[in-house]
Amino acid sequence: MNAQNTGTFMPDEDLLNTILCDLKRTVREYATAATESACPAVRRVFNTMTMDTLQLQGDLYTHMSQLNMYPAPAKALRQDVDKQLQTAQQMQQQTGQFVQQKTGQFGASAQNAHIPANGQHQPSHLM
Repeated sequence: MNAQNTGTFMPDEDLLNTILCDLKRTVREYATAATESACPAVRRVFNTMTMDTLQLQGDLYTHMSQLNMYPAPAKALRQDVDKQLQTAQQMQQQTGQFVQQKTGQFGASAQNAHIPANGQHQPSHLM
């Protein structure tokens, strides 16, 4: 593939950058759909679509990088990576503790919760 294909709709680099941006956007949308899916089968489909699209995006980035169409990212300092990883792990731990704390509270209050005639439980914040 030529980096600059004359006589076409647009230069290859511009076209590939557009596709790359669309793949990134699509991944975000699939990830959002997966997190909002109540049905496990639908969630699995969106998870699969997310991973497949991430693979396409990675392959396209690699191809563009090999053709010098995409600037190489700056090298990250190991200490910066370690700091970001530590912050993410702390946030994950705090979130897990918060969820456990709140689900423990809901477990105790669920015994006193009102269950509608249709048998479906309404969370207390929706009543």
